[in-house]
Amino acid sequence: MRDFILTSTSVTDGHPDKLCDRISDAIVDSYLTGDPAARVIAECAIANGIVFLAAQTHSRANVDVTTVVREIVAETRYDDADFNPESVSILSRVTPKSAIYGASEPGVPEIVNTTAFGFACDQTTEMMPLPIAMAHRMAKRLAECKNEANFGWLHPDGQVQVAIGYRDRAPASVEGITLFAALRSNAPDAERIAPRLREAVIDPILAAAGIPLGANCRVSINPLGSPPPGGPAQHAGLTGRKTDIDSYGDYSRHGGAALSGKDPLRIDRTAAYAARYAAKNVVASGLARECEVQLSYAIGDPAPVSIALDCFRTERVEEARILAALKEVIDFDARALVAGFGLMDLPRLGGGRFFQRFAAYGHFGRTELNAPWESTDKAGDLVTLTG
Repeated sequence: MRDFILTSTSVTDGHPDKLCDRISDAIVDSYLTGDPAARVIAECAIANGIVFLAAQTHSRANVDVTTVVREIVAETRYDDADFNPESVSILSRVTPKSAIYGASEPGVPEIVNTTAFGFACDQTTEMMPLPIAMAHRMAKRLAECKNEANFGWLHPDGQVQVAIGYRDRAPASVEGITLFAALRSNAPDAERIAPRLREAVIDPILAAAGIPLGANCRVSINPLGSPPPGGPAQHAGLTGRKTDIDSYGDYSRHGGAALSGKDPLRIDRTAAYAARYAAKNVVASGLARECEVQLSYAIGDPAPVSIALDCFRTERVEEARILAALKEVIDFDARALVAGFGLMDLPRLGGGRFFQRFAAYGHFGRTELNAPWESTDKAGDLVTLTG
């Protein structure tokens, strides 16, 4: 597939699914801050007026999960009559993880049957596909607007879709942008909302992208008219339901497992980070313009049973040589990945916050957050080994 149109979607941090991801990762951060050897899986669901939280833990840390939930709801600026940090009902159950799965030894990854994919390309400075990169930028800007005095009528819930036309697998044109913004009761009429949101959210990011609008490009803001109330009053939320938004916007494959709500000793999370790290270093080295890396692990085996890559005919040297070099410069053993990235210590070093920062606007391409899997420190070694 060389010529096509791809649409990718991002949502604001106040979207109910993303709110669930943020709560789940805040629980992970809290346990790892108090105990870097903690094992924790946290699942969250949201409905109107209520948050359901189930966590399985094996840790020396004591975490008040109810307080964590209320803090995240407050940070997202939810003040709906039926959903706000003071009045929202919270039903939680924290179960000792050892009673369900058996407690792993400290620092030893829990290996489940997993296939993870990582991807990188030269379409953007963050080495992400352009549709999802633009959608994230617009969704993040939309969320920022709700904190500004001129946009006090914006609700925390919002969504952006971006369609990019490709020619020979290179971005050629913007084919469509749709922005959905939930509104508060004091919102002005639609005729005033649309131009203000286009000016504040869409136009600056379009200009920065430097890509022309297609002949039939349509930019729509709340195309169905005034939207119904957003948030849990309109649609429920669940941890792990936006895996395409978390990864590559469906431009590339992803493993399908949720990335939020589990500690780094779960290989499905760490393998996704490792695959991105490998693919990004290949592209940063100039050995290929696109690269997808696949890692597969079998239950109980910390070493991958399969490592493969596809450069989509953009490679400068044979894929076999690139793959051999990757295996030499990166240790894909699960234990080495967790230790090499320092994943268990990052929440503590981040003052109690790390993984929750990735729960909205993607886990990849977030260069502003200094994620270890976004480093390109192996690019020079790859050039040397394949030169």
